[in-house]
This record gives sequence, C-alpha cells and structure tokens, in this order.
Amino acid sequence: MTKLTKNQKFALEKLDKNKLYSLKEASALVKEMTKTKFDASVDLDVRLGIDPRKSNQMVRGVVSLPHGTGKQTRVLVLCTPDKENEAKESGADFVGLDDYVEKIKAGWTDVDVIITMPSVMGKVGQLGRILGPRGLMPNPKSGTVTMEIGKAVKEVKQGKIDFKVDKNGIIHTSIGKVSFEPQMIADNAKEFITMVNKLKPAAAKGTYLRSIFISSTMSPGVKVDPKGLDE
Repeated sequence: MTKLTKNQKFALEKLDKNKLYSLKEASALVKEMTKTKFDASVDLDVRLGIDPRKSNQMVRGVVSLPHGTGKQTRVLVLCTPDKENEAKESGADFVGLDDYVEKIKAGWTDVDVIITMPSVMGKVGQLGRILGPRGLMPNPKSGTVTMEIGKAVKEVKQGKIDFKVDKNGIIHTSIGKVSFEPQMIADNAKEFITMVNKLKPAAAKGTYLRSIFISSTMSPGVKVDPKGLDE
C-alpha cells in the first residue's frame, strides 16, 4: 500500500469527500490544500450528460477568463509577410509561414496556440496529422483562423482559451494558478462553467452538468455543487 506524504495527509484531512462545496468554498479549499513549492495549476473537470459520439451533442467553445490563466501562452502566428508586424506588435512569440511549416513537419510543436489566416490554410492543412492530436490545429470556431491577427493574439495572451468535450463526455481545462486569490479562481471557474452551460446541445437529455471537480496539480478533487456557483 502506498504511503501517504505529509501534504497528502493534510489535504485529505481538510477535504470532506461526501460534501458538495460551493464554488467559493472549493476555490479556497484547493488553495489551502496545495502545499507545492511551485505555482501549481488549478484545473476544472466538468462531466456532461451528453453522448459525444453524436455530432449533435458535441460541446466545443471558447471563453475569456476574467483573470487569465496565470501562465505564459506561447503563440505561433502562421501568416503572410504583410501581417507579420501586426502579429509581432500584438505579442506573438513566433511569426512566419514556410519556415515554421517545415519546422512542424520535422516535429517541432513547442507552442500552446497557433493562429493563422484563411488564405494560408492550404499550407497549414498539411500539418493536420501533427497538430490535430496535440490540440493545436487552428479552427475558425475558436477564433484561431482569422484576418484579425492582432486581436486574436491579444485575446489569447489575456486568457482566452478554447475547450472541447472528450470521448468520455468530460471537459478538462486549467483555469488559473494556486497563487491566485480564491475569488479569482472562483471567478474564472464560474465564467467557464457559465459558457459550458450556454453551449448545452438541444439534443442533450436529462442532467447536463453531471459533476464538477476543481483541483490543483497536486491536490485531490473537490466536488462542486452545480447549484452553488453564486454562493
């Protein structure tokens, strides 16, 4: 049997596994339970009452977190030369086209978000097998295929994230850092959950928000009451 560490014991003593916590309570508890030496991420897992195998029940969207994600998002912009300055001035970390297409073909994917424009999707589309499995493929629905390159870069840098339900009907995302104040964590979580609620498919039957858990990289999950988002 695996021996619990001192920090794990501390966390489990604080957590009541049978309790449904309000969002504010859960946000404060996750921060209190996390004793890592690094600034751990705060994650949200939302299980939905849908069948993601059916196209009319797919849940995918974008949301701008009011307090950002707390991490530096590395942005690659694949664009024509006339858009390069706009991308650089907006804070893009990497800007180019053919040279980066070749780098990606060679296996380089050291970025978090790729933004491009409609006119070069022919070249970017060749990278689908590499970028798709890593969640990096630009998509018009997430705002990463656009002519407004500067605006898209700024939004991503300020905390705009896209999300998609997985094959098990769960959406997993990071919504901040443990160094955030509890209220900031709660604000970000509420904004995310509110957006997921808005995207409820018409074909979904029964309970939509099955369960919500908030946790840090090294903490147990805290179960959130879907009805306690404003408490």
